[in-house]
Amino acid sequence: MQHFSISPREMAGSLWRHRGLIKALIQREVVGRYRGSVMGILWSFFNPLLMLVIYTFVFSVVFKSRWGSSGTDSKSDFAVILFVGMIAHGLFAECVNRAPGLILSNVNYVKKVIFPLEVLPWVAFGSAVFHSLISLGVLLLVQLVLAHQLVWTALLFPFVLLPLVFITMGFSWFLASLGVYVRDIGQMMGMFTSVLFFLSPIVYPVSSLPEKYQGWMQFNPLAFTIEEGRNTLIFGKVPDFFHWALMLSAGLVIAFAGFAWFQKTRKGFADVL
Repeated sequence: MQHFSISPREMAGSLWRHRGLIKALIQREVVGRYRGSVMGILWSFFNPLLMLVIYTFVFSVVFKSRWGSSGTDSKSDFAVILFVGMIAHGLFAECVNRAPGLILSNVNYVKKVIFPLEVLPWVAFGSAVFHSLISLGVLLLVQLVLAHQLVWTALLFPFVLLPLVFITMGFSWFLASLGVYVRDIGQMMGMFTSVLFFLSPIVYPVSSLPEKYQGWMQFNPLAFTIEEGRNTLIFGKVPDFFHWALMLSAGLVIAFAGFAWFQKTRKGFADVL
């Protein structure tokens, strides 16, 4: 029986060795998603723009939501603040929602060819990143139109996002394997990410929660990225690097645990499928 390494070096080495394959599969997936539509890949721009308009109307007009204690009356400001949280949640949700079906939808890669199955979560993540970058571009464009400038701390946003990258990959590897053995997990993830939307500081800041609940936000995988993402992209604040280092360490542990689980359990994929 073939042995699959679970070492952290293999986790990084597999990504490097198969980078060309991963890039090609991401391109195929992104192009394939819009193939046959009239506007093609332009939908990747209009979709986040439409969602921005809808959420702005619902939360700032219908519910008359205001942001934190400042209570800003600007609907456009509220929309930009809200959209940062939507980008982070959308990236995580797209990956974990798809993860349980990654192996199930690629049975030929398991049975008929020798294929590095561990790269499939990277492909799904790369596709999600592409759409998140489009959404980020929309956000920065709107911010430039409204404020007539961009804050320099926006350059730090990729560093803020890094812990979420590892957290997302850890969950993706774990769920991709678990989905082979427990088919119901795929049905549960949509509900999980929907609940996570409202349990994350997307439509409200952490500071607006009762103090006894604020500590629980430390266990939310999205909270740090959303809060510090707003600080760097909108408010011009430098992120808390101590907190960032803690989240990065936690993300690396989660990524390695997910990868190790995937490598340990992949031996049984062919038997189950």
